[in-house]
Amino acid sequence: MFEESMVFLDVETTGAAASFDRITEIGFVEVANGLVVEEWSTLVNPGMRIPRAIETLTGITDAMVADAPSFEALSAELHRRLEGKLLIAHNARFDYGFLRSEFARVGVHYQSRVLCTVKLSRRLYPQERRHNLDSLMERHGIECSDRHRALADARVLREFTSRVR
Repeated sequence: MFEESMVFLDVETTGAAASFDRITEIGFVEVANGLVVEEWSTLVNPGMRIPRAIETLTGITDAMVADAPSFEALSAELHRRLEGKLLIAHNARFDYGFLRSEFARVGVHYQSRVLCTVKLSRRLYPQERRHNLDSLMERHGIECSDRHRALADARVLREFTSRVR
């Protein structure tokens, strides 16, 4: 579908407010010229407790992130990996907002071109009522063995875009 360098990205977080909550996991699939170049993921120590509801949803626990790097510790490498690439995310405002907030907290300016797969789905399939990730998976026959984990969800986005014409 696309010929430029891009990353299909998903983040898991401690909540929904980028101004307060923090990232607990980042995963992405990098694609160039239509081919997967690399998959990358890491847990992130958010520096705060993970609420029980989020833990139940994602399976990510305080114990799992206790020894994970902080966002600050991995920010330089992550910025290098994302720089200059189209960022593709489901409900991109959420993921992109969290990335920008986390980078800003460590004094790094991050800006990217963004494609939202929710908006893409709405444009391509206006007759459909639901465009959440589970609905896309069901509609397009996409399997995901580890739903609500960053790399697995990023893989779903890659698969979705490879199936749309």
